[in-house]
Amino acid sequence: MSNYRASLNSSINNSKQLAFKKHCCNVMETLVIEEVEKQIQGLPVKIVQYVKVPEVVAFALNRLPGMYATSKRGWQRQWHHGKTEFSQKITMAVRQGIVAIQRDPLRVNDPLNLQEDRSATDALDKLKIVLQCEDLSWDQLPDVIEQTLLNTSKGNITWRKLQTTNEDVVDWNNHRH
Repeated sequence: MSNYRASLNSSINNSKQLAFKKHCCNVMETLVIEEVEKQIQGLPVKIVQYVKVPEVVAFALNRLPGMYATSKRGWQRQWHHGKTEFSQKITMAVRQGIVAIQRDPLRVNDPLNLQEDRSATDALDKLKIVLQCEDLSWDQLPDVIEQTLLNTSKGNITWRKLQTTNEDVVDWNNHRH
């Protein structure tokens, strides 16, 4: 049971982090990606094949301050501030990143798969639809499912299928068990 709780807590934390990411962005990421693309275009093809863009971006971002925004106006201000105040530092951090990554072209790494993290959030979003509970969280899920099952056993259907076809429609009044 402790593994279940640990997994549930991990899913809850991932859900909160993804909610944060939806409403907040680091403008420095955009500035660094633009600079990486610009510098890669100037490199010989033989070198470009060894440059792993995500690694260069991560290398540079780890050496630069975060510049977060939560609105379009804030994003524009941070972008302008980053372009004017950090332009040289961004250029240098990206250049260092490209050199550092090239230094060890045979290095093996396991890239992050953010899609795996996204699957838990997608599952919760589908459960919100099925259980008709817009503010459903991982904390509430067991209680909501229990109540839904109790309601269903009493003939009170409070949930719906994600997709229904004519073959999937069941008249619960005629099929009580």
